[in-house]
Amino acid sequence: MTDTEIRVLLVDDQDLLRSGIRIILESEPGIVVVGEARDGHSALERIRQVSPDVVCLDVQMPGMDGLTATRLITALEHPPAVLVLTTFDRDDYLFAALEGGASGFLLKNSTPEQLVDAVQIVARGDALLSPDVTRRVIERFTQGGGDWGSSIEGQGSDAAGSASEATRTAAAAKVAELTARESDVLGLVARGMSNAEIASQLFLGEATVKTHVSKVLQKLGVRDRIQAVVFAYEHGIAVPGA
Repeated sequence: MTDTEIRVLLVDDQDLLRSGIRIILESEPGIVVVGEARDGHSALERIRQVSPDVVCLDVQMPGMDGLTATRLITALEHPPAVLVLTTFDRDDYLFAALEGGASGFLLKNSTPEQLVDAVQIVARGDALLSPDVTRRVIERFTQGGGDWGSSIEGQGSDAAGSASEATRTAAAAKVAELTARESDVLGLVARGMSNAEIASQLFLGEATVKTHVSKVLQKLGVRDRIQAVVFAYEHGIAVPGA
């Protein structure tokens, strides 16, 4: 192995599926499967043993399920990226996985190429935020169910009054730090555009867009593009349907 290899842990209670995913990933140069687990409990133990870069995690498993495991894995001191794999295209799983800190969400009927791409994306610290996922995030806000403040701001239900005002003030201060170009980029990210699409829209190089996105995440104090989208809608930077 080399230092550039992506180390992957597979977590699924179905042996056949783990074997199939292993074959797909290890056929790609630069990816190595360093371990397997059958549930969330054993996944946490294996993470400590093999230090993966990415955990490919099923949702429905006996014992500790994938959504609970996601929250515990991302709370580790040096957490690997979590890519949630499921056969169920359900919004409750999607939002629970994203709120739990998952870097990506992929259906098991995706192509081998999409699986490999997803692993590579989350391994380099990006979030797998497809246009479909973005659309569903936007729809959640459009339908009035988009209160994701607890996943970003950490506010409890008793913190409504002065704490809410403090949160709004802090958010406004973060937004004020953005340059005009960074604000433009954030608005397009919130519409579900990829870096390539943003580059075409703003007549910029894709590397320049990536730099702008990184600065936006840093200034807003959010983990990834998913949380940037949530931040934009929660604080009025983006408006559903606009």
